[in-house]
Amino acid sequence: MVELVGVHKRYVQRGVETIVARDLSFRFEPGQSVALLGRNGAGKSSLLRMIAGLMDPDAGVIRHEGTVSWPVGFQGSFHPDLTGAENARFVARIYGLSPRAMERFVGEVAELGPHLRLPVRSYSAGMKARLAFAVSMAVPFDTYLIDEVTSVGDGAFRLRSEALLRDRLRSAGAIVVSHATEMLRRMCDAGVVLEKGRMFYYSRVDKAIEHHDHLMRGQLPPWMR
Repeated sequence: MVELVGVHKRYVQRGVETIVARDLSFRFEPGQSVALLGRNGAGKSSLLRMIAGLMDPDAGVIRHEGTVSWPVGFQGSFHPDLTGAENARFVARIYGLSPRAMERFVGEVAELGPHLRLPVRSYSAGMKARLAFAVSMAVPFDTYLIDEVTSVGDGAFRLRSEALLRDRLRSAGAIVVSHATEMLRRMCDAGVVLEKGRMFYYSRVDKAIEHHDHLMRGQLPPWMR
């Protein structure tokens, strides 16, 4: 479970204010997979980072019950001078998992071949993203935070990564950011649209996608006119 209580966050860049969260109070229920939709720049990734504890809100609190992942695919925690395998084993030790099993799982999922034993600083952006996805999937969480992760890699890798995510979500919840609306329909039960710092919740993900599609056309959905 993730609960937002009076969460507020704003940015000011070159004199332009952007409000990501405007006194948001909302509860993401345990075991539910929720699509998080919104225009580019609406603050979806920032909201995930606040939930993960990687960014502080300006006001309000975010409460967790159970374990919550870092944003799946987030690459910021890898040490560039360690190999992919060494980074994976390090994460395993933090979470009390078998380093050997973690390395084996990551090798199979990330499909990096011999690059797994090279320093991460030598990786391309795509290779880092695949490593990060594999490491994320190796750790069991009650709630996964997922940010456009299934856009990584070729078509075959995207299919396998979505299948693995869906398998994880049989016993966990998720907050999922993606522009791939068909994937959101397959993975999510409900949806939230983030717009101008406000959240609009729908118990059916199709309704949230419809709201989002109207916004992308510069329109309000019919039920809000």
